[in-house]
Amino acid sequence: MEGERRASPERSSGLPARGADGESPGGGGPLLRSRGSSALLQVDVLDLDEDEDDLEVFSKDASLMDMNSFSPMMPTSPLSMINQVKFEDEPDLKDLFITVDEPESHVTTIETFITYRIITKTSRGEFDSSDFEVRRRYQDFLWLKGKLEEAHPTLIIPPLPEKFIVRGMVERFNDDFIETRRKALQKFLNRIADHPTLTFNEDFKIFLTVQAWELSSHKKQGPGLLSKMGQTVRAVALSMRGVKSRPQQFMEMNDFIEIFSQKINLIDKISQRIYKEERDYFDEMREYGPIHILWSASEDDLADTLSGVASCIDTCCKATEKRMSGLSEALLPVVHEYVLYSEILMGVMKRRDQIQAELDSKVEALTYKKADADLLTEEIGKLEDKVECANNALKADWERWKQNMQNDIKSAFADMAEENIHYYEQCLATWESFLTSQTDLHSEETSEDKP
Repeated sequence: MEGERRASPERSSGLPARGADGESPGGGGPLLRSRGSSALLQVDVLDLDEDEDDLEVFSKDASLMDMNSFSPMMPTSPLSMINQVKFEDEPDLKDLFITVDEPESHVTTIETFITYRIITKTSRGEFDSSDFEVRRRYQDFLWLKGKLEEAHPTLIIPPLPEKFIVRGMVERFNDDFIETRRKALQKFLNRIADHPTLTFNEDFKIFLTVQAWELSSHKKQGPGLLSKMGQTVRAVALSMRGVKSRPQQFMEMNDFIEIFSQKINLIDKISQRIYKEERDYFDEMREYGPIHILWSASEDDLADTLSGVASCIDTCCKATEKRMSGLSEALLPVVHEYVLYSEILMGVMKRRDQIQAELDSKVEALTYKKADADLLTEEIGKLEDKVECANNALKADWERWKQNMQNDIKSAFADMAEENIHYYEQCLATWESFLTSQTDLHSEETSEDKP
């Protein structure tokens, strides 16, 4: 997708291919060499003043690096690593189109749920057809997200919308909630389709193509309950143990994520507050139009003037309603999506640390000769490859995510600013036109009164 193609490993080692000068194929610099905190991470990407009202647009300093992914289901030797190579001179070609629509409510004796129709159109050869139509419920999306995280633990998987509404007592299955979720689910699938690695995931293909009963059988495959519980206990143990020496580059990433999370949550709260105040202003303003119409009926001398005021108020009400629609459909979903992304990033860093913690525990066991040295040496070699591959995948996906984040938020705020300018220009022109007409009318009346 978007100029990204899969290619076979160029070297027997299976590590990311480099040019003669030691740089990655995409020209983004060595994948394993630290770029320094100023180049990789800019913690002031979201810069808010202390008064919480001065929101600055994101910086543009981000580069797109090549993508490598690691699957724990694959052998851990370097020979099994698959490189993603970017061909800079080729045009962007989109060959997978996904639409989520037609939500349907299903009521059973046990539960009530919504399914969505998913239409997929593609020209890829690995698909059996060019058109697919299936129905999926929210739990199916959760399954897909879990499978992607399992196969690509250090790639940044797009977030799903929350399962339940937290703010207020909103009906779970009202039209607004269903439509908001539909848009978020479509965004989720299209972000996966546009990802250079996730788009070729086999579970993603299954999700898009098989019917509901076939998907149920796929869900039953994989590790059993006891195996999953063992993996969970192991992950918790590694998390508690922590890592001894996290590389500086990932320490900077972690610092960035913490600051980003704080600031994007603050922006989300401010945006929600602005929308609520705008809604209150709109509800109050639209009552004034009818009041002035009634008033004009009882004041013959001021009838035209009062009717003109009512007309201006009505025009401004329509403009305000349009602006609120833009705020709720364009800005708020983008900001909230990146609130969810901040949680995803924390999970990715946690999984990366777990992989490194596993390596650290084996190295410690070898140091104190707690087990067979030859066996530990072999396991350490595999884990070193695993850590290196996971780190490369995260660093490459980090650059890609940061570039998308900056573009998305910059575009959302720029579009909102443009909408606000148009709104104020329209309201100003409406009232100026009315005042001009009243001034001309007053001048005519004054001239008629003169002898």
